[in-house]
Amino acid sequence: MARGVDGTSTSGLPLWHVTLTVAGEAVTAAELRTGLERLVEERPFMLAVKYSADRAELRYWDEAEDVDDAAALALRIWGDHRASCELPAWRVVGIEVIDRETVHVRGVERPQTPLIVAGVAPF
Repeated sequence: MARGVDGTSTSGLPLWHVTLTVAGEAVTAAELRTGLERLVEERPFMLAVKYSADRAELRYWDEAEDVDDAAALALRIWGDHRASCELPAWRVVGIEVIDRETVHVRGVERPQTPLIVAGVAPF
């Protein structure tokens, strides 16, 4: 899945900006941050990861034929990496998958609130 930081695709597939929110029983911030940093190492395309004791929000670009495929892949990320990253047994509570054009329109409408912020950080 080759892609640029700005959401440009090198494979010719459409790009989708994904925001996945997971939540569950509270865990210690240090434990969660360590797991999320492992997730970023395993999935280096993550743009931003925000977290609190009982929820996390992952933002990234993904390549997929259509929005259905991008959403299906997003729904699997937490579960696919739970054991290897030692993530809590949380459930997906929200997902947003939007096309590149919509990201750019929103960015123009809200320049003071960027959609893309790199790194792992608390809410």
